[in-house]
Amino acid sequence: MLEIPLPRPVPVPFILHESSSQFDWKGSGSLSLKTFRNGKTLYEARRGHFAVNNENYLLLNEGQEYSLHIDSSTPVESFCIFFPPGYVEEIGRNLISSDLQLLDEPYSYSYSNKIEWVERTYAMDNRLGAALNHLRNLYSQDTLDSWAIAEQLHQLAVHMLDLHRNVQREINELDMIRRSTREELYRRVYIGHEYISAYYDQPLTLEQTASAAQLSVNHFLRNYKKLFGTSPHRYLTECRLLAAKRLLLDSDRSVTNICYDVGFESLGSFSSLFTRRFHSSPSQLRAKR
Repeated sequence: MLEIPLPRPVPVPFILHESSSQFDWKGSGSLSLKTFRNGKTLYEARRGHFAVNNENYLLLNEGQEYSLHIDSSTPVESFCIFFPPGYVEEIGRNLISSDLQLLDEPYSYSYSNKIEWVERTYAMDNRLGAALNHLRNLYSQDTLDSWAIAEQLHQLAVHMLDLHRNVQREINELDMIRRSTREELYRRVYIGHEYISAYYDQPLTLEQTASAAQLSVNHFLRNYKKLFGTSPHRYLTECRLLAAKRLLLDSDRSVTNICYDVGFESLGSFSSLFTRRFHSSPSQLRAKR
């Protein structure tokens, strides 16, 4: 076989695929994408609290210290990808460089333009989420060789770069003059949003949530509406209603227990809100199951 000189070895991403019903860990790692199935995992990173489940994934920066907690009656499946330094940036360089530049410097591996990612959860219903689900399913079936995995990971990085550009556009739509102010406000409002997502089943207060975001109540309310087009209270109610619907369909808990388990304080208020949202009372939905 003809021997072709290769560039110096470049680290490749690491895939962690495990299942556990009880697990706690604290430390730091590389740039990573966290996904979980069949349960919920709680993360704490910097000032943020993040709940990761079937419907979303979490992105954390290189070197970020974080802790995670799994406490479930059934095994929770984790599928996490850890990217080595510069891996995604190098793919980005190839996307924006001209063919002439890439011909002259095919193996530059210059990682000076490190990306600072916005650490938050993202819905699985975008392109990166779909690619993560696809890779996880193939990986679980053990049908991929190293070449196929490398191509799948390359495509994930391309979707990550697209996601980053979309987030930057969202930040730029905020009406602050200084970009640094827009970025910091975006991060803080999202910390409050993630806090609601993580602890919607707890007796949350508006003051507590704004404090988690390190914003005054008025500042948090005003900018939450700008960013999400709704109020924090409406989002909190939606989280609780969707959780109640899942429990009504997937468990045998009583309607009353479900009402209080998801954070509602009044059975009458819960039934009224649920019926208005889903055009069926909790008891009627349970009966249809």
